[in-house]
Parts: sequence; structure tokens; C-alpha cells
Amino acid sequence: MSSVYTYPGVYIQELPSPVHSITGVATSIAAFVGYTARGIDNRAQAIYSFSDFQRLFGGLASNSEVSYAVQQFFQNGGSQAYVVRTPMHYAAGAVPYAEVEFGDLTFSALSSGQWANGQLLVDVDVQGLDLSAATGDPLAFNLTVTNLVDGTVEYFPAVTLNYNFQNFVQSVVNDPDNGSQLVNVSASSSVSPDALPSALEVTGVLGTALAATVVSGVSYLEAVNTALGGSATATAASSDCSLTLTLPNVTASPLTIKVIGNGAPISQTVQGLASQLQQAINNTLAVSVPGASVVCSAAPNGAGTMGIRVNALLPNQPDALISFGAPPAAPATNNAAAALGLAAPTTSNVAHYALGTGTAASGAETLSTAATAPAGLPYSADLIGDPLAYTGIYALAKVDLFNMLSIPEAARALPGNPNSADPNIGAVEIYSAAIALCDDRRAMLLIDPPPNVNTVAGAVDWKSNTIGVVNANGAAYFPRLRLADQLNNGQLRTFAPSGVVAGVWASTDASRGVWKAPAGIGATLNGVQNMTYQLSDAENGVLNPLGLNCFRTFPIYGPVLWGARTLVGADAMASQWKYVPVRRTALFLEESLYRGTKWVVFEPNDEPLWAAIRLNVGSFMQTLFLKGAFQGQTPDQAYFVKCDSETTTQTDIDNGVVNILVGFAPLVPAEFVVIQIEQLTGQASS
Repeated sequence: MSSVYTYPGVYIQELPSPVHSITGVATSIAAFVGYTARGIDNRAQAIYSFSDFQRLFGGLASNSEVSYAVQQFFQNGGSQAYVVRTPMHYAAGAVPYAEVEFGDLTFSALSSGQWANGQLLVDVDVQGLDLSAATGDPLAFNLTVTNLVDGTVEYFPAVTLNYNFQNFVQSVVNDPDNGSQLVNVSASSSVSPDALPSALEVTGVLGTALAATVVSGVSYLEAVNTALGGSATATAASSDCSLTLTLPNVTASPLTIKVIGNGAPISQTVQGLASQLQQAINNTLAVSVPGASVVCSAAPNGAGTMGIRVNALLPNQPDALISFGAPPAAPATNNAAAALGLAAPTTSNVAHYALGTGTAASGAETLSTAATAPAGLPYSADLIGDPLAYTGIYALAKVDLFNMLSIPEAARALPGNPNSADPNIGAVEIYSAAIALCDDRRAMLLIDPPPNVNTVAGAVDWKSNTIGVVNANGAAYFPRLRLADQLNNGQLRTFAPSGVVAGVWASTDASRGVWKAPAGIGATLNGVQNMTYQLSDAENGVLNPLGLNCFRTFPIYGPVLWGARTLVGADAMASQWKYVPVRRTALFLEESLYRGTKWVVFEPNDEPLWAAIRLNVGSFMQTLFLKGAFQGQTPDQAYFVKCDSETTTQTDIDNGVVNILVGFAPLVPAEFVVIQIEQLTGQASS
């Protein structure tokens, strides 16, 4: 408000508050990297339940360690995760992505592997578009992409082949945020804004165009029936109008479908006929061929008039486009053919383009070869990826925040290259790259034991000599866990434990806080039946001083997590980051303060700013103190925040630097409970 006062009275001014509240970040967002049955390759996607994983990545797969780890994460209390799908390693000359090419466009599945063969459909139409060169865009078309596996349908209306326009098909479909989650499109350099390629004038299943012969004066049903390969049936108005439908790839014999009952009215519009036909066909298919369906709609027939498009939602299933001429002046009663002027139709190949079917198209349309067999599961280089291309673990660089990283396939010791004869090559490189990423993102790496580490001696050697990573932002676990495999009739199978561990960490954070050690009798392992090795107290005593966290089974409590040390948690190292909760609390504070103090940038660097910083950071630390995050009975014993002329000198001010010093007294877990018993001897009485 203006500081000019012109009249006697009361003036009210609103002053900005120096308080900038700091909110604690999430502490239990897990990240999983590895091969999944399907899903977009090398893109981190957020999931909030295992149902999300099933929808986006295909659910459990026997050769996907990550799929089981994700399931175990949510089973043990996890609530949010990111998953990065690393594709299989393909041999030279293989075609990992199902594709279809027609005209000047090539559509490629975003997910590699043979699962997409025949399961991703691309439809092109020009319905409802102005293709006039004078008033519209002759290169415009509508694009529909359908995933038959889960029924996902993506629709991109009014895209164009004109690369000068904002709605250029390649720009729209390939947009990482709002584009397709199923396919990628590439346009050849020969794409020209001069004319629409004939391949885009009508869409179709790759193969021979359908033929339909219509005799003047018969019902429209016979036209559709003939186009789908059925035989003619009764069409008189005094009889039921039936359709004999043949689905060559589904049914062994034709299906007889009653479309219109005896004496029932027949719609006199194309839209009405299409709706009538669709309902009749789908009612029959729901009983005879569950899962199969058709969509009937009005569609342009290429001659300026409308027809009926019968679209079978099945791979390589031919559809039909039934054409109509101009209606006669005096239509016959109850005769749709006469009312609509049904003429001998010009049929076209008007169903779906199915990616990865290996079928040659008619005319100039060609399909790439189907995805060939891969060389094997991802190699270490595939899991690590490329930081410049954001592949492998580096796809997580685009994620705003994650706290735990699990790479269960690293424990398989996959080869780093196809010529490697060493079965153990690759794991060290994976962990080295992963721990560097975790350092940068203030996250923790969960390291799984290899399948061949199943003894105490093997565990000692693995932790001491094989992991190759010594860092406070990591934790290793032993032994591997045994859980029921849903894909094998509930038979027990050995799994890498990091998915279970991540779930236990998340559950503990939610119930007690990140400062509570995620271990103890409360850290139960849901779904775990047993372990590959049952540790005794003495054997546990060998591994614990090395900083190797163990799983134990106790009567009543069952399987539990019985260790909370980092990779630098060996007694001999005497590290200040010995314990997982202490290290995670520090990372939590660092990330929260990093995000919560951005308002300080470009503020005047003097005492008013320093006081505001002390107020805001102190309020945040006090809130945590009241929750029991720190040691001490008073705030002075639990934490301190210092930002003044001692931390920020004149030289710092001249260089634009403000220094904030935050200290906290962490809660160290009671790892060893010592009970002292003293015998009370008899007291002499006086």
C-alpha cells in the first residue's frame, strides 16, 4: 500500500511474513531397474500399486526378477515406486521392436520384445476432417493406437504429415509427456506437404482387400455379411434379418446372428444401422467368443458419401467398409438398402495395421520383420545404460525424487559383453555406477547376494572382497529369501531380497519414522517362507561386525530383518554413518533443506536474511525433535542451527555465499541389549 497518507485515520498494511515453511521430503520411494515382460523401454514410470505395475509392465514374468521384487515391495508395505524397464540384449541383426511401415511413416513399439507382435494396432482415418486445400489440410488424418493386451486405446485427432504445422504427427505422437505411451513414429525425409500418400487414405489389415458384391434391393445386412465372408440369409421384411459372421482367426464355423427381428423397424440412417449391427454382433460374440468384439460406425467411403465400417478388434482380423450411394426419392418400407440407396460398394482393406505380424501389405505398404529372439536378459552394460541417453539406471535422472534403488538382476552376475567368459563380470560395474547415482540423488542402494553365496564363508568373502563398493549410501543383505511363486503353482523359489527390504523400510518409515532402524521383531518379512541359509546367533555374530545385514527366523515372530548397517558399518571402520537410520536421517535432512531453502537465492545477504534462515530451519528441526527424531531432552541437546557473521564472513558475502550450519544428534539404534543380573545375598538382621 502507498506510504503517502492524505487523510487522518487508520491505515492498514499487509507485510510479507519472513516464515518460509520447510516440508520434509518423502523417504520411502523405491526405484527398480531391470527387465520386465513389457512396458516402455528405458523410461522411469511411477506406480502406486502392483496393479499399476501389471497394467504398465505386464505383471509377473518368470524371467523378470524385477517383477517379483516390485510385488514384494508392495506386499511388505511399500506405497510408491519408479520402474525402469531395460530391454533384453539382442543379437546383431535382430529387430527388437515390432514395427509397421506404410507410406512415409514407420510406427515402432516403445516396448521391445515379441509380446507386441500382432498386439499393437494402428488405425488411420479422415472422418470429420476438412481435406480441402482451400479451407483445410489435405494432409490431415486421425490416428488411433490400440493395445489388445490390456485394451488401452490412444486417439490423436487431426494430426498431419505437414511438418510445418504444430500438429505434425511425429511431434504429437513422440511427445514424452502427452504423446503415445505405446508407439513411436518416424517420418522419412521424403515426406512432402504436397499430397497425402494413398496409404493414409484408408486404413486396413495388411493383406488382400476384401470384396463385397451387393445385389440391388436386398438388405444392408447381406452386404455386411458378404463382406465379412458369410453367406446370404433371409432378408425379407416378414422374416428375421440374420447375419452369418465368420471370424477366420477365431471361430471354426460361422456364427448366425439375428440383427433385426421379424417385423421390427430397420433404421433409415447409416448411424442407426451401424449401432443396430454392432449391438447384435457383440451380443452374440459375448457368449460364443468371449473377449472378441466389433465396432460399427459411420465412415466415409471415399466417394463423398457415408458407409458402415465393421471393425473387428482382433489382430489380423479383416474389417469391411460398406459403401452407399445416394438414397432414392421414394424409399421402400422396411428396406434399408433401398432407403439408403445401397449400391455395389467399393470395398477397401479397412481394418487395422498390426505391428509385428510379418505380413506384406497390399500396394506400397510394407511391414518390417517381426522381432527376433533376443540374445538373453540385459547385460551389465544394458542395466547401467548411458547417462547422455538416459537409459538404464540413468533413466532415473529424470525422476524428481527416489530414496531406495533396487537392481535385483545385478545379483545374477550377467556378462558385461557377449564375448565374456567370466560369469561374475558386470556386478561390480553395476554397483559402482549405481552408488555414484545414489550419492548424487541422496538415495540408498540395496545390494542383493548372488545365488551362489549361500554359506557364511561365502558371505564373508562376498562382503569383504567381491561387492567392490564401500559407501555410506548402500546396504547389503544375506541370505536370499524363499517365497511362493504364483507362476509355478505356489512352489517355493529363491529371490533377491531387495524388494522385500525396500518394503520393510517403507513400512517402518510410515509407522515410526526414517530415524527408526528398519530391523527387529517388528520388521517382519511378509510372504517369506524361509531362507537359503538359516543363521545361528554365532554365525550372525560373524557377519554383523562386517556390516552385512542378516535375515533371521525366530519362534513366534517368524522371518525378520535383523540388521541395520550400511556398507561402511563394519566395526573396524568406525564410521559416523555406521547405521542405516542415521545415514537415512541425514539424507532426509539434506534433501529437505536443499528444497526448502531455495527461497534464499538472490536475497540480500545480511542479518535479516540470516535471522529468517535460523527461524525457518529451526522451526523445521524443532518439529522433528518433537516427533522424536533426535537424541536429547531439550532442543539445545538435540540440534542447532547457526547462520550469522561467524558462518558467513565478509569474503563470503562479497562472493555471494551464505553458509548455514545445521547439527543434529542422531538416534543410534540399540543394537546390543545387555542385561546385568546381580544376586542379592541374604541380609543380616540386627
